Amino acid sequence: MKISARLLLFIISFLFLASCKDEVEQRNIEQQKELQKREEMFIKVDKNWNFNIVTINAPSQKLVHDWTEWRNFLNEINQKPKSSIGAFQKKARALSKRALELNNNIPEKYAKPEVKSRIAVLQTKINSLDLYINLQTILDKKIIKLIPEINQEIQSLQLQFGKIDQKSQIKMEDGEQDMIRMLDTTRAIPMTKPIPTTEKTTPEEKLRYLREKRNTLIPTH
Repeated sequence: MKISARLLLFIISFLFLASCKDEVEQRNIEQQKELQKREEMFIKVDKNWNFNIVTINAPSQKLVHDWTEWRNFLNEINQKPKSSIGAFQKKARALSKRALELNNNIPEKYAKPEVKSRIAVLQTKINSLDLYINLQTILDKKIIKLIPEINQEIQSLQLQFGKIDQKSQIKMEDGEQDMIRMLDTTRAIPMTKPIPTTEKTTPEEKLRYLREKRNTLIPTH
């Protein structure tokens, strides 16, 4: 039995339209699944995104006013996204940028290796947070694990500020300032109150002795 060309065209068109409809329906189903998945992810992240950083000591409070990058970082991390998982993804990128800026303009008093090393650790953890939340498949378990670790690193950094500040406030031992000046050959002056040492003790050893003695007065955290 022969099929007319018109009927054949109709059948082909019908099958094509039916196929397109199935594809659209399947695509809608997949989109709904993706939206539901993102909503569930948003609920998980929102529940565990608990950054509420406070300045725990006087040095940190003063730094908020004196160090723009530190103030910007704290302001950024204390603003919690509310609308969607996409908002958390943008926040993670912004935090990564603010953490990187902490390398800039560190006040001279705190620009020490122990501070810079803690900033580096903090940056690594925040960069990991940015990575995990912006993957096509969001790693929610790793994100949830990182958040308290980041809080801990920030607290550790603030404690280091306090330790440096506390150390600077302890009065130098008798003779330490004279020893520092004597080691500076451009301003060498005689010691006004020498400490008892052997004839073989070098000025560097005397200064190290005085500093180690002073450091024992600083409580450890």
